[in-house]
Amino acid sequence: MFRNFKVVSQVVFGRGCFNQLDDIISKKRDSDASAMIFLIDDVFEESDIKSRIKLLKNDEIVWVNVDDEPKTKYIDELTAEIKDHMNQKSAGLPKGIVGIGGGSALDLAKAVALMLTNPGGSADYQGWDLIKNPALYHVGVPTLSGTGAEVSRTTVLTGPEKKLGINSDYTVFDQIILDPELIKDVPKKQWFYTGMDCYIHCVESLTGTYLNTFSQSFGEKSLDLCREVFLEHPEDSDDKLMMASYFGGMSIAYSQVGICHALSYGLSYVFGIHHGVGNCIVFNYLDEYYAEGVSEFRKMMGKNSIELPSNICPDVTKKQIEIMTGVALGLEPLWENALGKNWKKIMTREKIESLYKKMLR
Repeated sequence: MFRNFKVVSQVVFGRGCFNQLDDIISKKRDSDASAMIFLIDDVFEESDIKSRIKLLKNDEIVWVNVDDEPKTKYIDELTAEIKDHMNQKSAGLPKGIVGIGGGSALDLAKAVALMLTNPGGSADYQGWDLIKNPALYHVGVPTLSGTGAEVSRTTVLTGPEKKLGINSDYTVFDQIILDPELIKDVPKKQWFYTGMDCYIHCVESLTGTYLNTFSQSFGEKSLDLCREVFLEHPEDSDDKLMMASYFGGMSIAYSQVGICHALSYGLSYVFGIHHGVGNCIVFNYLDEYYAEGVSEFRKMMGKNSIELPSNICPDVTKKQIEIMTGVALGLEPLWENALGKNWKKIMTREKIESLYKKMLR
């Protein structure tokens, strides 16, 4: 049985297209009392973004903090805050959620849109296809490019017991707005680490056992665009990186990521290392599995004068390594994609622990 996967139903791309946001969401309102909730990365609090959003009387801007990667507790707090706001307005549920920011902010928006229509806490839905009710209408406006969060069917969350996404067709955005002007001022290191998330998951997709022509077509184009951006630096790098992120996200719709992402999840869960940085730290130790990709990645680091964090936790404990290893091993589809159905005979707990020790010490 071939998977009948969900994709973003509407996409607008182009410099300045963020200005169309009000026109787009107005079609989902049924009156001036209809509420839209804007979840915006708080790094933009002092920017002009707020002035570019047309707020109606029941709308609300919620400034979200992504210094830490999204946690289920934070999702539940945001959901409760929005419900309280709507109760005060006697307005029922909002008509939609608009997420503006990088991958973490977009994941927050996707998760809140789901939790406003599903009972319980967000940790209850960490896994595959556990969501029962459709999400609210939700829009994604990326201000970073590389994660593919704008097109993926997952919202990656750290819960009390694991780091694992809410993977569901209902997670996918209904609309995305891809405006390259919004990523022009991203700090260089953040630009690189987020872009490498795209590069790495394309390498993992293109070398995986789940690969088919659909995934390959998107992945190869994304990889080509990453090479242009990080090795050649063309004038339209922002446009190219934004499309690399889109194509990269599509490349894993029928495929999957692999070893690097599995190990990065464990690293993030224990030490709170951001996803893009964690991927780069891990990938640098995976010559055995992705030799060509790792070699090219190091060229990209050199070309962009990037030095990875080192000596992250020289006094890492045995317990911490065991927890990281448990988180990584729980991501079975990633290991199967990378190493095949017999992956457990290849990637043992001892092997994973050895890799973590090299990265951290």
